[in-house]
Amino acid sequence: MSERVTPGPICGDMPIREAVCSHTKKVFDSCRCKECIQDLRVYLTRQSQELLERSSSVKPRRAELLWVDIDVQPVDFNRGFFNVDARYFYKIFAEVSAGCGRMQDLCGLAYFDKRAILYGSEGSARIFTSMSGSPNPKTIESTNKPEAVIETLDPLLLSVKMVEPECRCGCCCDLTEVPESLGCMFGDDIVLDNKVKKLYATLGQFSLVRLERDIQLLMPAYDICMPAKDCSCCNDSCEPEDPCRMFERFDFPVDEFFPRDNNRTGGQSSSCCCCDNDKDGEKQRDQRKHC
Repeated sequence: MSERVTPGPICGDMPIREAVCSHTKKVFDSCRCKECIQDLRVYLTRQSQELLERSSSVKPRRAELLWVDIDVQPVDFNRGFFNVDARYFYKIFAEVSAGCGRMQDLCGLAYFDKRAILYGSEGSARIFTSMSGSPNPKTIESTNKPEAVIETLDPLLLSVKMVEPECRCGCCCDLTEVPESLGCMFGDDIVLDNKVKKLYATLGQFSLVRLERDIQLLMPAYDICMPAKDCSCCNDSCEPEDPCRMFERFDFPVDEFFPRDNNRTGGQSSSCCCCDNDKDGEKQRDQRKHC
């Protein structure tokens, strides 16, 4: 058997072993989102709400994205297009002044609703797998819909503000129920009452939204993919490598001490691979063209 190859650019006349059928997902439509979400109501835990009632100022700390609930529904009178409705759930952290210069932490839940209309093609085939579980109306309805995927980063907590009970900001839609799976992440009850001091946050959110469908593609296969890295134990005790010897192989982190800026250019790495052909005793190299 000829020498095996590793994943990456194929150089020379490496023959194709066979044509294989690969199951993957095809992206039919996608969009990117850069949104500044203003005056988002933060529903505080009971302990945090008590601190807010006694405080006079509040400062932002950070925000975490806990979960995104996604629903896909076809658009009426526009075949092939789908509404992607997403609800983002956030965990917001802030701090308040508790007197004498002491700062104490606040924690609460916020949510944001978003809709995108994307093309997902028309699929009449219904897809079932061994992991589908028992039949129910929701899963049966989704067997011929495209799959919505949202990739997102943790939001930037830009600002927070505290308002009195009689003041209202932002969306007039109040949260009436906290999902049980999210409520247990706070370790305390979430206060949904409107007759209390309220905390509002402004977030910066980056997201990618796409619609996918299953598809089968015919692809060339060169050989099996054998890992090149060996992680076998060197002896029966599997003793770890000496940490100092491992540290000696680390490169000195110059860029960590001298960060690069836009005007400073360093050496550019090249992904060109050089193909050698010794069949006729000649060596061909081309540094400008990718193989």
